[in-house]
Amino acid sequence: MHGGRDVANDASTVFDLVILGGGSGGYAAALRAAQLGLDVALIEKDKLGGTCLHRGCIPTKALLHAGEVADSAREGAEFGVKTSFEGIEMAGVHKYKDGVVSGLHKGLQGLVASRKVTYVEGSGYLSSPTSVDVNGQRFEGRHILLATGSVPKSLPGLEIDGDRIISSDHALQLDRVPKSAVVLGGGVIGVEFASAWTSFGTEVTVVEGLKHLVPAEDENSSKLLERAFRKRGIKSNLGTFFERAEYTQDGVKVVLADGKEFEAEVLLVAIGRGPVSQGLGYEEAGVAIDRGFVQVDEYCRTSVPTVSAVGDLIPTLQLAHVGFAEGILVAERLAGLNPVPIDYDGVPRVTYCNPEVASVGLSEEKAKERYGADKVVTLKYNLAGNGRSKILKTTGEVKLVQVRDGAVVGVHMVGDRMGEQVGEAQLIYNWEALPSEVAQLIHAHPTQTETLGEAHLALAGKPLHSHD
Repeated sequence: MHGGRDVANDASTVFDLVILGGGSGGYAAALRAAQLGLDVALIEKDKLGGTCLHRGCIPTKALLHAGEVADSAREGAEFGVKTSFEGIEMAGVHKYKDGVVSGLHKGLQGLVASRKVTYVEGSGYLSSPTSVDVNGQRFEGRHILLATGSVPKSLPGLEIDGDRIISSDHALQLDRVPKSAVVLGGGVIGVEFASAWTSFGTEVTVVEGLKHLVPAEDENSSKLLERAFRKRGIKSNLGTFFERAEYTQDGVKVVLADGKEFEAEVLLVAIGRGPVSQGLGYEEAGVAIDRGFVQVDEYCRTSVPTVSAVGDLIPTLQLAHVGFAEGILVAERLAGLNPVPIDYDGVPRVTYCNPEVASVGLSEEKAKERYGADKVVTLKYNLAGNGRSKILKTTGEVKLVQVRDGAVVGVHMVGDRMGEQVGEAQLIYNWEALPSEVAQLIHAHPTQTETLGEAHLALAGKPLHSHD
């Protein structure tokens, strides 16, 4: 037990908030609640920081950056720089990756302790609507927050063995670069690993049952990514679902519903993540659950008045920054601050493959469903007209979705470093900006943020570095 109060010998202790799960949503709630003067207990069975810090966002992006360095070494001659690529040393990659994670973990531990949060290591169980049991001890709370996160999913009959058939957790710890891999799932996790492994030298085939990669994105972004992946030598089989996997002498064979077969050294199962909600006492305490997800309202309140839930445990976007926002919302609500519910359409979304895919707001299809096809206007600005993109040798587009004569309701970007541009895109959507208002802003030259400015200039009827 670290920080906060020593409750080992104090049976009368009642916290304002007991949090089950120390991932993004849980620790954000703990930090904000403590900041607002609430007495908080935070319970985590593994490591503070949860999936994002230890098995998700941070380590995968470290792998992707290592891949970017490898690509730069291969491509130095394109820039007049004599470089050579001699291979990937996975021990060194893991040392770098784990160093990043360790530094952030230590900083987070210090932050939780500094806020006087009572941190408890152990597996918790919701023993009542106002208590959590852990390590044989009961922690009473005026309110309970469930934040137990998610784990990688698989399919019926597809057993993840951690060797030839692996999850993203295993992929982050591989001690070698696979010679070949089939990635089952073309969503965020799948395309990020496909991108990193390709940079490392793996021959990759992505299998996606739906008709496009990153199917949650605007179709134009999906098509641009598919084109870029083809140029990088990443194969994709789209529109046909997985049927079974079989072991071969030295790898795995994947068979699809149409009979098509793919063989590789490893099969990465990247079909998404499922909530951790079973066997923890939730339903026994009266918490409503549907398909494993805890059901909540717009304020993250469950069917039990004293219990809230956040993060991957609830059916909202499975993103760390969404978990942060939901945790803060719960803390502020409990402290009486009357926070505004989250507009999930206004959450920035980034897929960190090469090239990056970033978006905020509505896709063209969703905008037409909401406003009517005749009320939606779109514009595409090609990165070929952007000086900084030329310097970086990246291609892609910025696509804007606008309600006719109204605000921009969707921004969709594909290209290197587009994730760094999504902050401005978020403001454009959330502040309901008109194209003419963004067009008035002066963007630094030469930068890739100019692409947003140029796109809005064009949508406002006064294009600069693009054709009418």
